[in-house]
Parts: sequence; C-alpha cells; structure tokens
Amino acid sequence: MAKSTTDTTVAGRITRALAERIVSGEFAPGMKLRQDHFAEEFGASHVPVREAFRRLEAQGLAVSEPRRGVRVASFDVAEVREVAEMRASLEVLALRQAAPHLTPEILDVAEAHNRAGENATDVHGWEQANRAFHRVILEPCGMPRLLATIDDLHAASARFLFSGFRMEWEAPTDQDHRAILAALRSNQIDVAAATLARHVKWIGNKSGKTVRPHTPA
Repeated sequence: MAKSTTDTTVAGRITRALAERIVSGEFAPGMKLRQDHFAEEFGASHVPVREAFRRLEAQGLAVSEPRRGVRVASFDVAEVREVAEMRASLEVLALRQAAPHLTPEILDVAEAHNRAGENATDVHGWEQANRAFHRVILEPCGMPRLLATIDDLHAASARFLFSGFRMEWEAPTDQDHRAILAALRSNQIDVAAATLARHVKWIGNKSGKTVRPHTPA
C-alpha cells in the first residue's frame, strides 16, 4: 500500500491503521467497521473516516452493504487465485519496464531484503521483507498507477498468507528470489519474468490450500 504511505492526511492515517489491522487478522472477515468508533479513536470527524472506508473498499479490504454498513471483506479460494493471477501479470509488466533501469546497487538492496526474509522469525517479518523485495525491483518501472495497483494486490495477498500460515510458520529459503536476482544480474529478463510469474502464482496456490472462506455474521 505504498501509495498511502506518503499520504499525511487524516484519512490517509486512518486508512493505513485500519488496513494494517485487517491485513494482520486483528479485524476478522465480516467484522463491522463502526464510523462512530473510529472517529472517536482517531479524534476525527466522520468525513475522513468515511474516506478511509472508501479507500479500504477500493483496496478490497472492506465492503459496504445496504442497511448493514461497512464490514471487513471476506475472501475465498477463488479470490486468492484471482489475486495471484493479477499479481503475476502486472508484476511481470512492471519488471519488464523496470529492467533497463535496475542497477547493481538496486539489486544489492533487493538481495538484502531477501536475506531479511530468510532470517525472519515470523510470517509478519517475512511478508514485510518479501513485499520490500518485490517493490525495489519493480519501482524503477516509473509507472505509479501500476505500482499502486500492485501494492493493493500485495495487501490482499498478505491477508491470505497470514490466515494460512498463522499456525505453520517456518522461515523459507527463497530460491525463486535468488533465481530472479541472478537472472536480472545477467540481463536474462525473460528468465527473470518467467520466474517471477511462477513465484507469485505459487504463493496464490499455497495460500489457496490453507485459506478458509468466511461468511459475515
């Protein structure tokens, strides 16, 4: 959700806080998001809270239901796989545009993020490092709308990962990340793109096997 990290408005601050709680699983699927409650918590009027809800809906993290208000969005296996397919296509597009601008220094930063992920002690630490790895190799594409969409898809992926891996975590050795970096360092862009697509789809398949659909109460 990098498009929001530079947003210093009240609505931006509320959006980031609520999105983090949804992504981490603190707010369960189907939970009602009460405008009055958050206006009081953040010391804000209802206007920025409504705007935050709208942004959460745009990110796929919340849904507005007639006569029921705004609730945390549910998800199912089909959605997990849809997000993975979308990420694979859009991240490959971004990588191909970014590749001519990737310097050895940028790839060194990406490698450091990958090491951090491999040394993570929990799924939250790994997910942050994983997201940073993807972001640093894609950002030089210079396409802010594309990157913003990918950021939203990463947020959705994080929900699936936290739901599925909560009880079975162990730090992975990310051979795909290493292979992507090796291909980029040797200017094998087609190999890097194919590996990235397979990698993202695998995350979707892994999450889809462990996620459980939720129905709003």
